[in-house]
Amino acid sequence: MNLMTKRELFLRACRKEPVDRTPVWLMRQAGRYLPSYRALREKAGDFLTLCRTPEMAAEAALQPVRQFGLDAAIVFSDILIPLEAMGVPLSFAEGEGPRLRPVSSAGDIKELRIPDPSESMPFVMMAIENLRSELGGRVPVIGFGGAPFTLACYALEGGSSRDFRKALQFLYSETEAFENLLDRITGALIPFLDAQARAGADAIQLFESWGGLLSARLYRRFALPRIRRIFASLKSAGVPLILYVNGASHLVEEMASSGADVLSFDSRTVLSEARERTSGAFCLQGNLEPSSLFAPREVLEKEISEILAKAPGRGHIFNLGHGVLPGTDPGKVKFLVESVERMTRSAP
Repeated sequence: MNLMTKRELFLRACRKEPVDRTPVWLMRQAGRYLPSYRALREKAGDFLTLCRTPEMAAEAALQPVRQFGLDAAIVFSDILIPLEAMGVPLSFAEGEGPRLRPVSSAGDIKELRIPDPSESMPFVMMAIENLRSELGGRVPVIGFGGAPFTLACYALEGGSSRDFRKALQFLYSETEAFENLLDRITGALIPFLDAQARAGADAIQLFESWGGLLSARLYRRFALPRIRRIFASLKSAGVPLILYVNGASHLVEEMASSGADVLSFDSRTVLSEARERTSGAFCLQGNLEPSSLFAPREVLEKEISEILAKAPGRGHIFNLGHGVLPGTDPGKVKFLVESVERMTRSAP
């Protein structure tokens, strides 16, 4: 029997069809833990230059696929790129994360533009095209964006935060303006994500990094309608749609009603419980605790086995519950990939 290509493996898993083994890729699989990435970042000079240079961005995405045999490449970019294209200046301070000029009023929101991605963010689509060319259709390419609520949090806060207090205060005190901000971000994301699919992305993942800050009631009011609008608009692109929500143990049913094809969970959600709460209707992605990659190999192997034991037998994509952490031993990533393949490979 001929083995499936990694692209076939990934897409069949998304559709909950039989596969040879469980596919595996990792959020933030290209990053500072890799010596090759650090050398590329130094060559680029800064993070945003790396994102905006298609050849370098493609190389960054290819590095972990080549080194570890991962089953998907995710385009190298940042979820905040669309905010910059909308007119929110963006920079990254070394060791401090993103900095944005805060959106602080209804007037600021009205000034935000809905950009043409081919004019304002062409480098993302060019990086996808380069990836497709390099991988020859054998390995899938994942495009992505940040969900509207998450991007609104960054825009209002002016950067990252533990609790996004300014953003939540704005939600309550300037509710109409907050919804207008969500709608403008949604309007910018739809053509951007569609352009990634048209450029050759085999799947699109929406990152809701801060959705867990909201109660289920507030998530249904503010975040979910925009995600539904995005996914409904992308259905014609014909690619699997993946929704990742951090801190989503209380939002499983909301995720299931989003229009996504694949639901991706952080490490706090037990996959077997998520499967039961969604009636087994979805491919599930996740959800090894990233810190477990610092454990001895015998402990890591046990953690991997625990995730596989709780995952659906069909329709599972192995991933972390969050991104690979700086300082992770690359050898542990390779061990993870080899372990998942060994534990799930079907007999010929």
